[in-house]
Amino acid sequence: MDTSDLTGDELLQVLSTLASPHRMRVLAALVDGRAYVSQLARHLGISRALLQVHLRKLEKAGLVTAQLELSDEGKALKFYEAAPFVLHLTPGSIATAATTLTDAAAGHGAPPKGSE
Repeated sequence: MDTSDLTGDELLQVLSTLASPHRMRVLAALVDGRAYVSQLARHLGISRALLQVHLRKLEKAGLVTAQLELSDEGKALKFYEAAPFVLHLTPGSIATAATTLTDAAAGHGAPPKGSE
Protein backbone atom coordinates (compact mmCIF):
# COMPACT_ATOMS: atom_id res chain seq x y z
CA MET A 1 0.00 0.00 0.00
CA ASP A 2 1.22 3.47 -0.88
CA THR A 3 -0.57 6.62 0.26
CA SER A 4 -0.57 7.90 -3.31
CA ASP A 5 -2.94 5.03 -4.14
CA LEU A 6 -5.40 5.86 -1.34
CA THR A 7 -8.59 7.87 -1.60
CA GLY A 8 -9.23 10.48 1.06
CA ASP A 9 -11.60 8.12 2.86
CA GLU A 10 -9.03 5.31 2.83
CA LEU A 11 -6.28 7.63 4.06
CA LEU A 12 -8.48 8.74 6.95
CA GLN A 13 -9.15 5.11 7.83
CA VAL A 14 -5.42 4.26 7.84
CA LEU A 15 -4.49 7.32 9.89
CA SER A 16 -7.30 6.84 12.41
CA THR A 17 -6.36 3.17 12.74
CA LEU A 18 -2.75 4.11 13.48
CA ALA A 19 -3.87 6.71 16.04
CA SER A 20 -4.20 3.99 18.70
CA PRO A 21 -1.23 3.10 20.93
CA HIS A 22 -2.48 -0.52 21.11
CA ARG A 23 -2.62 -0.86 17.34
CA MET A 24 0.83 0.69 16.95
CA ARG A 25 2.16 -1.86 19.46
CA VAL A 26 0.46 -4.70 17.58
CA LEU A 27 2.12 -3.58 14.34
CA ALA A 28 5.46 -3.25 16.11
CA ALA A 29 5.12 -6.80 17.45
CA LEU A 30 4.48 -8.10 13.93
CA VAL A 31 7.58 -6.46 12.44
CA ASP A 32 9.72 -9.47 13.38
CA GLY A 33 7.29 -11.95 11.82
CA ARG A 34 3.85 -13.39 11.93
CA ALA A 35 2.09 -14.56 15.06
CA TYR A 36 -1.26 -15.90 16.16
CA VAL A 37 -3.61 -14.23 18.60
CA SER A 38 -2.56 -16.04 21.78
CA GLN A 39 1.13 -15.36 21.08
CA LEU A 40 0.47 -11.68 20.43
CA ALA A 41 -1.80 -11.28 23.46
CA ARG A 42 0.86 -12.76 25.78
CA HIS A 43 3.61 -10.69 24.20
CA LEU A 44 1.61 -7.44 24.47
CA GLY A 45 0.04 -8.20 27.87
CA ILE A 46 -3.53 -7.61 26.70
CA SER A 47 -6.57 -9.85 26.51
CA ARG A 48 -7.26 -11.86 23.38
CA ALA A 49 -10.67 -10.19 23.08
CA LEU A 50 -9.16 -6.69 23.06
CA LEU A 51 -6.44 -7.82 20.68
CA GLN A 52 -9.06 -9.25 18.28
CA VAL A 53 -10.77 -5.85 18.15
CA HIS A 54 -7.52 -4.13 17.22
CA LEU A 55 -6.53 -6.81 14.71
CA ARG A 56 -9.89 -6.48 12.92
CA LYS A 57 -9.38 -2.72 12.59
CA LEU A 58 -5.81 -3.15 11.36
CA GLU A 59 -6.93 -5.77 8.85
CA LYS A 60 -9.82 -3.62 7.61
CA ALA A 61 -7.39 -0.73 7.04
CA GLY A 62 -5.06 -3.04 5.09
CA LEU A 63 -2.23 -2.78 7.61
CA VAL A 64 -2.16 -6.46 8.56
CA THR A 65 -3.11 -9.65 6.76
CA ALA A 66 -4.35 -12.92 8.22
CA GLN A 67 -4.10 -16.54 7.18
CA LEU A 68 -5.86 -19.51 8.77
CA GLU A 69 -3.68 -22.62 9.19
CA LEU A 70 -4.03 -25.98 10.90
CA SER A 71 -1.51 -26.93 13.57
CA ASP A 72 -0.02 -30.43 13.74
CA GLU A 73 -2.63 -31.20 16.40
CA GLY A 74 -5.43 -30.18 14.03
CA LYS A 75 -6.19 -26.88 15.78
CA ALA A 76 -7.05 -23.91 13.54
CA LEU A 77 -4.74 -20.96 14.11
CA LYS A 78 -5.14 -17.57 12.49
CA PHE A 79 -1.75 -16.05 11.84
CA TYR A 80 -1.36 -12.30 11.42
CA GLU A 81 1.46 -10.41 9.79
CA ALA A 82 2.17 -6.79 8.98
CA ALA A 83 1.25 -5.87 5.43
CA PRO A 84 3.84 -3.92 3.48
CA PHE A 85 2.93 -0.25 3.33
CA VAL A 86 4.51 3.14 2.86
CA LEU A 87 3.04 6.32 4.30
CA HIS A 88 4.59 9.37 2.71
CA LEU A 89 2.51 12.38 3.66
CA THR A 90 3.06 15.84 2.30
CA PRO A 91 0.73 18.82 2.21
CA GLY A 92 0.26 18.08 -1.49
CA SER A 93 -0.62 14.43 -1.01
CA ILE A 94 -3.12 15.37 1.70
CA ALA A 95 -4.64 18.03 -0.58
CA THR A 96 -5.00 15.46 -3.36
CA ALA A 97 -6.61 12.93 -1.03
CA ALA A 98 -8.94 15.62 0.34
CA THR A 99 -10.46 16.10 -3.13
CA THR A 100 -11.80 12.54 -2.97
CA LEU A 101 -13.34 12.69 0.50
CA THR A 102 -16.98 11.77 0.71
CA ASP A 103 -19.35 13.76 2.88
CA ALA A 104 -19.70 10.81 5.27
CA ALA A 105 -15.92 10.57 5.80
CA ALA A 106 -15.64 14.30 6.29
CA GLY A 107 -18.19 14.09 9.10
CA HIS A 108 -21.00 15.65 7.14
CA GLY A 109 -24.18 13.84 6.41
CA ALA A 110 -26.74 14.95 3.91
CA PRO A 111 -28.38 18.22 5.00
CA PRO A 112 -31.81 17.80 6.57
CA LYS A 113 -34.68 18.28 4.16
CA GLY A 114 -35.82 21.85 3.97
CA SER A 115 -32.57 23.27 5.33
CA GLU A 116 -31.09 24.17 1.97
